[in-house]
Amino acid sequence: MARKFLYFVAILIVLVIAALIVLRIWSREIAEFTFVPSSEFAEQAPLEDNAYQDPALWFSRPGIGLDDPARWQPATRGKVRTLSETADPSHGNFAVFFVHPTSYFESANWNAPIGDKDSEELARLYLRAMASPFNQANEIWAPRYRQATFGAFLTDKPEGEKAIDAAYADVAQAFAFFLNTVGKDTPIVLAGHSQGSLHLLRLLREEAQDKPLSSRIAAVYIVGWPVSVEHDLPALGLPACATPGQYGCVMSWSSFAEPADPVDLIDAYSNSTGFDGEQRGDSPMLCSNPLTGTIGGEAGRESNLGTLVPNSSLADGELVPQAVPARCDARGLLLIGEPPEMGNYVLPGNNYHVYDIPLFWRNVQADVAARVDAWTQSR
Repeated sequence: MARKFLYFVAILIVLVIAALIVLRIWSREIAEFTFVPSSEFAEQAPLEDNAYQDPALWFSRPGIGLDDPARWQPATRGKVRTLSETADPSHGNFAVFFVHPTSYFESANWNAPIGDKDSEELARLYLRAMASPFNQANEIWAPRYRQATFGAFLTDKPEGEKAIDAAYADVAQAFAFFLNTVGKDTPIVLAGHSQGSLHLLRLLREEAQDKPLSSRIAAVYIVGWPVSVEHDLPALGLPACATPGQYGCVMSWSSFAEPADPVDLIDAYSNSTGFDGEQRGDSPMLCSNPLTGTIGGEAGRESNLGTLVPNSSLADGELVPQAVPARCDARGLLLIGEPPEMGNYVLPGNNYHVYDIPLFWRNVQADVAARVDAWTQSR
């Protein structure tokens, strides 16, 4: 019996090793098979012109109250410096437009239907973790939109690009309503993550570059989506944030623990076309250091004012000071040292994509306050 059991264990080990090898070699093919829809792309009817007047089309907006996920506040572990100790915010007199990342992973549709229960519940969890550092603003807006499914980013099929374009159309419509609603003299902060950052990049190019709107933007946080310093940044009409007190600028980073294996990200980035029409190739990505508020550089964990460490469901968490350091490497990746315990959603290669903002929760909160203050004082 013991020998049979050992044979069984040995067979299991071989099967596991074989599965890991298959996943390593054909991981992209398996992901495409699992997540990319096989159906034809169905053109989406535009939302009604006044659709975003309906509060139901917003996860976050003024008036939602306790059910607003962006207004959630984490508990703290140990001594965490308060915002008043790290910045002098202008009493929250600014408005945030936040676009959430991909939360729809089904292959039944190229775009998430409005009202899809699972994807919207996950989006609310993302907003609790990622939009909450911005909630010292007196207005924070985060739209529901018919996001492109995860599989749209794994394929070269034209349907994938159509799905992304359709999602952007909703975001642009929500943004137009946001602009018409907030005060004309109110400074604006744009923030997003992953797919949300991709849509914000297009918003900047189409709605802000060389237009009066750009003068109202206090800061932009393009997190979890690579931005080429050479091929993308000049097309945005705003510079990278070079100093902590700078306003009207862009912050961007993608987080990896060490040893980092970013091969999938680097391959996709290198083979993509920049906003100038040229291949991004080996051009460095913009790496903003959220611990220093500068381009590049490094800072020890003692500079980290508070990392939001979530619980297993992502529904709650607490701020932990001095949890991780941050340094930018030559490629433009943000490296955070040894892998911290953040939960079950770390991606292969020590990719902390899901935690890009929570890793630096309190520093992001202080950073946006400082940039809004600088914008206000300039007026």
